[in-house]
Amino acid sequence: MEERIFWGSLLGVTIYMFIPYILTRIIGYGVFREAHTKNALALTFDDGPHPRYTPQLLDLLKKHEAKATFFVLGSMAERYPDLIRRMHEEGHLIGIHNYTHKTNWLLFPWSVRTDHIHRSADIVEKIIGVRPIYYRPPWGIINFFDLYLRRRFHIILWSIMVSDWRSKEPADAVRMRDRLLRESSGGSVILLHDSGETLGAVPEAPIYMLQALDEVLTQLRPQGMQFVRVDDLMMMEQKQTSKRLSLAKRMLVRGFLLYDKLVHKLLGIQTVDANDPFLKIRIRPYHGKQVLHLDDGQTIKHGDAIIELHLNNELLYKLGLTARSTTQLSVQMIRSMQHLMPKISEKMKYDPSFQQVKGIYGVSIIHRGTQRFGFSIVDLPRGLLTSMTRAYLRFLMYAVHPSGKERMNTKAELLDPKIIAISREEVLKRYLAS
Repeated sequence: MEERIFWGSLLGVTIYMFIPYILTRIIGYGVFREAHTKNALALTFDDGPHPRYTPQLLDLLKKHEAKATFFVLGSMAERYPDLIRRMHEEGHLIGIHNYTHKTNWLLFPWSVRTDHIHRSADIVEKIIGVRPIYYRPPWGIINFFDLYLRRRFHIILWSIMVSDWRSKEPADAVRMRDRLLRESSGGSVILLHDSGETLGAVPEAPIYMLQALDEVLTQLRPQGMQFVRVDDLMMMEQKQTSKRLSLAKRMLVRGFLLYDKLVHKLLGIQTVDANDPFLKIRIRPYHGKQVLHLDDGQTIKHGDAIIELHLNNELLYKLGLTARSTTQLSVQMIRSMQHLMPKISEKMKYDPSFQQVKGIYGVSIIHRGTQRFGFSIVDLPRGLLTSMTRAYLRFLMYAVHPSGKERMNTKAELLDPKIIAISREEVLKRYLAS
């Protein structure tokens, strides 16, 4: 029994404390701790506001035209609301750092949320009229349930820490200055403290932090370094991520189009008209188990020879660069079909290789408007193959359309692939010149 209790307790501690520590502090999951930018970094200050040191820090930041982020204790904000107002009025960002400086590991989950985070947020909101959404846990430590805080708060850690709270003498100011100058780079989030009243801190430590910071700002600003708020640094990171994703998408499209061209060559997929390459075709047996009942009463069954329609994905991508919607792509397909259907009907009538064809078949996301050409629209049958087809076509939309991701997230019901099919009889009746 005792052994079972021991292992149960160890498992509980691991889940509650150590797994969140590994996820956030080591892996960086769910937290922001640095950005990828060249000429901006974020100064952050914990444990304040302090009536002696915070005003000096605000003066220093104003002197160097620098912005910062303050993770304040709710209890200190409650005692010194004028300093909170001054931070806000001078353009700095205010986040929260619990009501008192207690580690979340030693608090119940509901106590962290109610007694510390929301209580502190209420205090700051009452002072400046803006509710904080940025949170730094004391010592950067969270428990398992704190991961749910990400729904309402951005959890902010750091990339540079110089142990400024331990400073006792002028030599410590020199040490911090040298380390900050050596390690600070674009995208850094620097952890400092404008109060020395928390457990383990030296009360006079902020004196030496201020000395070191003054010299750092004096040297780095002329080099073009910007000192920005955490939210601004996060915005820069989002822009950089967007650029990286854009490059990744271009590489993805290039690789996909090369693959697509190879597949078309191997399968013998060819254009009907070299002057209008938007649609391509090949003849093959219909492999579907589902009998296609068409609007004109004809059917296409398993094994029937069909003309399989394919879009020219390279051309589709080029058109997508300027298209504002899938409707514009549909219009282009309609124009091509108006031109190509008579040519296909001639092949059906006179080309020996087309004599056994029972109809034309395709699966596409872009199916609206095809009924005007005599095509029937049929739902895909349920099953693994259909799910794979749907996933492939939605990936295709993402890849070839510059706004493909947004198209999939909005009006997703309009992007559901369908079977489009028309019988041989209907093609000849509609399009063969008499």
